[in-house]
Amino acid sequence: MKTQIAGLLATVLTINLAHAASGDWPQWRGPDRTDVSREGGLLKTWPEGGPKRVWLFEKAGLGYAGPSIAGGKLFTMGIRNDVEELIAIDASTGKELWAAKIGEALKNSWGDGPRGTPTADGDRVYALSGRGDLACANVADGKIVWQRTMKEIGGKTPGWGYTESVLVDGNKVICTPGGEKGAIAALDKKNGEPIWQSKDFTDGAQYASIIAADHNGARQYIQLTMKHVVGLAAKDGGVLWTADWPGQTAVIPTPIFHDGHVYVTAGYGVGCKLVKVGANNQVSEVYFNKVMQNHHGGVVLVDGHIYGHSDQGGWTCQNFMTGEKVWAEKNALGKGSVTCADGMLYCLAENNGTAVLAEASPKGWKEHGRFKLEAQSAQRSQRGRIWTHPVVVGGRLYLRDQELLSCYDVKAK
Repeated sequence: MKTQIAGLLATVLTINLAHAASGDWPQWRGPDRTDVSREGGLLKTWPEGGPKRVWLFEKAGLGYAGPSIAGGKLFTMGIRNDVEELIAIDASTGKELWAAKIGEALKNSWGDGPRGTPTADGDRVYALSGRGDLACANVADGKIVWQRTMKEIGGKTPGWGYTESVLVDGNKVICTPGGEKGAIAALDKKNGEPIWQSKDFTDGAQYASIIAADHNGARQYIQLTMKHVVGLAAKDGGVLWTADWPGQTAVIPTPIFHDGHVYVTAGYGVGCKLVKVGANNQVSEVYFNKVMQNHHGGVVLVDGHIYGHSDQGGWTCQNFMTGEKVWAEKNALGKGSVTCADGMLYCLAENNGTAVLAEASPKGWKEHGRFKLEAQSAQRSQRGRIWTHPVVVGGRLYLRDQELLSCYDVKAK
């Protein structure tokens, strides 16, 4: 009897932990930075007019920062009263919990304010402003624990501002100040003190965010710059491997690592590349082509296929291992960003805020509903668009246009 009760309790605990985990999206592109959610039980078809809006938060401030969700709290950033702030919101109700000042506002003709997404880690949350002010705050009350600037560690603000979403890995915060002191730096997450800086890799900062991978028996950090895609040793920042990259104007999408291969893409006519990181971190090029030219909406890898918007061909499905185009759809939806959950693509058009639910399938573009984001900002820069990426977690879809953050119920009934 005791054994049966213990087994039942263990089962309940496992279910509860799984449920709690399903409600967390603690950083840019999710727990593993793939932008592919593992949760299920979501709507496979949207009703006419789209899913029900649960709440609207109208004071997120100006900027393009995305939401991260952990422990029932949603974290984002925005300019309020000419200051970039880290903002915490009750994810269930949309009510503001606290705000912390991060730094002076970034000014830019394409839109002012922060571009990155905060990273939640236990009882702390980390945020990088558009001007390169990095702050660590208490999750409970927003009290600033420590701050550091990218300039202090040799960085120079790129033309459109720092857009990186910092990575928290183990005891380290990993960021890309760029510059001669080392393009990538690891800071102690408890106090912000430097642990190492990549003195042998000194490219300038671009706009991509770092990912972590365990490969060839060691932890490594992978980043994309204007000139290179690189793998650094997590223990000391030493260069494990590099591959050339012919970036133009701006390099933005986050790299993808899968089964010893690294995929990168960029717009401005550049294209995409797959490299194999073999034994002893020897790098070989698998392909380089222009099937996917993703500007800044991001791409996802689902069951051996890359999905995203290509400047050349529209919404595109590409074979991950061969680089071949499987299909492309130019007319159904304009350029935009994408995330994946429960086997479905959530696509958001940047020009008019149309959200589409489509199958993540190599058989072709097949929609299962669309609606237009109702809450759109009148304060957006004339040159700006709806560039904040969609997030799906805990049965909810989060969409943001500047100061307006909308939450929709996408859980199947």
